[in-house]
Amino acid sequence: MKKSSIDFFVSEIIEVGVNTYQLRLFPSLEIPLNEIIPGQFVEVLVPDKSVFLRRPISVCDIDPDNGWFDLLIAPVGPGTRSICGVSAGDCLNIILPLGNGFDQECAGVRPLLVGGGVGTAPMLYFARKLSENRIQADILLGGRTQNHILLKKRFEAFGHLCITTDDGSLGEKGLVTAHSVWDDEHSACFVCGPTPMMKAVSAICEEKKLPCYVSLENKMACGIGACLCCVQDTKEHGNVCVCTDGPVFLSSEIKW
Repeated sequence: MKKSSIDFFVSEIIEVGVNTYQLRLFPSLEIPLNEIIPGQFVEVLVPDKSVFLRRPISVCDIDPDNGWFDLLIAPVGPGTRSICGVSAGDCLNIILPLGNGFDQECAGVRPLLVGGGVGTAPMLYFARKLSENRIQADILLGGRTQNHILLKKRFEAFGHLCITTDDGSLGEKGLVTAHSVWDDEHSACFVCGPTPMMKAVSAICEEKKLPCYVSLENKMACGIGACLCCVQDTKEHGNVCVCTDGPVFLSSEIKW
């Protein structure tokens, strides 16, 4: 899909977890949403005009038949707080799609998808696309408490859902790296979430000789490789722009 700057109308904004909101958006003109790849992201123009830079947000889910897509946003700064302050009927200007997403051909017959925090977002759309291709992934979500586990019922529709919580209030107690699903055989691992979590999952996959693909969440001000604020050091190619060369990378390429 060609990159475009398009106005989207907000149909709903709902709180789906602790300080985390889902925005459902409909484009103001007909575009091929089905061409967006899981793992790609968008740049949202902040409604607060005092915030000059757009905010990068992963695509959470898409229903091309009904013409909507979802974003998952945690209001942690002035930009994301302003975006989450919109109401149904408001309009947001969005540049999309950006970056390189997950390669479904690398998933194999039994992939493991791992998400934490708003890093859960791209895993939902990926799980949907895999399910459409008759691949039922194991999906591992982690959070501090049961209230930090996002979109549980929606994930259950697309794969085998596993959960860890720090306090044991839902699923197995502990971090995602300690879940018993790691005892099973997988064809590949895909992960998005806090950097320490991705680094730890990458280490497990390296030990298991399991291909691991990480979706990095470096700050991305422009989304087109111009500002260089998202640069990531890699083993073979040195510094690369996460927004254009990623955000998805083979974890073994990253200098953590």
